[in-house]
Amino acid sequence: MTYIYEKYNIYGEIFINGNITIEQKKYSLEILGLITGKIGNKTELVDIPNELLILCEVLDEPYKLPYLLETFYSIKIEDEQAFRFSLLRVQVDSDLRMHEDIQKHQQRSYVTKTIEKLLYRDLMLELTEGIEFDVD
Repeated sequence: MTYIYEKYNIYGEIFINGNITIEQKKYSLEILGLITGKIGNKTELVDIPNELLILCEVLDEPYKLPYLLETFYSIKIEDEQAFRFSLLRVQVDSDLRMHEDIQKHQQRSYVTKTIEKLLYRDLMLELTEGIEFDVD
């Protein structure tokens, strides 16, 4: 599926109040843009993988996380690296915007860190004591 949206238009699906409806479920365009790394007034979202749609859903409603842990643990992720960078983008964005809405961004950060630890056993952005990095 290809979705192209502009500020007030969506081709192929319903665009209402910053949301897109895909298969009778509403997803936030803001969150989809963040997790896919697509920004701008005109963005093309091509074949959004199921794992990103589920991530979007849980970021929009963090209290669903406990019920989706098994789903994240067992889901076949199409592109592991792209998915991990989606988690990182949300963590960085949440840190940068923490002053805007502290509860919302703390919850988003918690959700992505929990999923990252569940799937990858560690956090990419967390510095571990005793590890030295080579800087050339």
